[in-house]
Amino acid sequence: MTTGFKKSLSIILKIAIVLFAFWFIYIKLIANNDLKKFVSLLQTMPSTQIWLAIGSVVLLMLVNWGLEAIKWQRLIKQIEPIRLWLAIESVFCGLTWAVFTPNRLGEYGGRVFFLSPKRRIVGIVAMAVGNIGQLVLTNIFGAIAICIFVYRFVPIETSLYLAICAIAIAFCLFFIVFYFNIKWLNGILLSMRFTRKYKKFYAILARYKKAELFKILMFCLARYAVFSTQYFIMFLWLIPSINFLDIMMLVSILFFVQSSLPSLDLLDIGIRSVTGLFFFKYVTDQNTAVVACIASIWLINIIIPAILGSYFVFKLNFFGSTKRS
Repeated sequence: MTTGFKKSLSIILKIAIVLFAFWFIYIKLIANNDLKKFVSLLQTMPSTQIWLAIGSVVLLMLVNWGLEAIKWQRLIKQIEPIRLWLAIESVFCGLTWAVFTPNRLGEYGGRVFFLSPKRRIVGIVAMAVGNIGQLVLTNIFGAIAICIFVYRFVPIETSLYLAICAIAIAFCLFFIVFYFNIKWLNGILLSMRFTRKYKKFYAILARYKKAELFKILMFCLARYAVFSTQYFIMFLWLIPSINFLDIMMLVSILFFVQSSLPSLDLLDIGIRSVTGLFFFKYVTDQNTAVVACIASIWLINIIIPAILGSYFVFKLNFFGSTKRS
């Protein structure tokens, strides 16, 4: 392809991605009754409380994605070292892609196009390592929370409950062992003939030592704590009668179920609301406040960053490096 054609195609792709993302966002926001409930609730709240609560959650959103950017920078430092600001740009750009792709797959493309062309596929593997770390924590805390939930609210035989706990423990141990020995995956792929020829792309798995994986997991834990705190703030504000420990348990279950089901980011709000209503009914009857909390955090954590990331889409260079010194 000629340079002029590549440049024209790149511009068309960028405009298409942004328009597609904005169209999805607009359609979903217009049809979102949960957000309308949230707005109605805000009209009954003192303005000082609104600014304090919403401002805190927005600030934590920036902290959350800032931590993700630092984690991303660490994950790819062995592939292609980049500046922190470039990591931030790539993270927000990925969020714009994520809103209209199944299971946030577009987030991979949005990030790795900030890397040099030869390192983009390896970058996908590195990003997967970070996502696995986040999934490990989501599954561990979710499994523990489900055991507590069953003990408190589901009348079952003691032997059956103990079996559930044993399965949960085995489930958690599997994810911990797999994550800290992710290099095994490299060995498994090398043992198969049809994947062996792609070893230059996944060989990075063997480079992650346990100490580095632990540091990555700590970033994942920090992120988990941050977006959990967002839920705590909203629930304690809108439903002050609810117990803090109940929020911790139910939010962990919400994250677990959410990570287990395939979805689009923009359809994900429906899954979150249904899941939230099902589990929170055991501790509160304020259904409107529950869906309002979930919808508001979806708006702040997904939609606002996706809109911000649309600016960085125009900095991509699909046919060359976007790396800047």
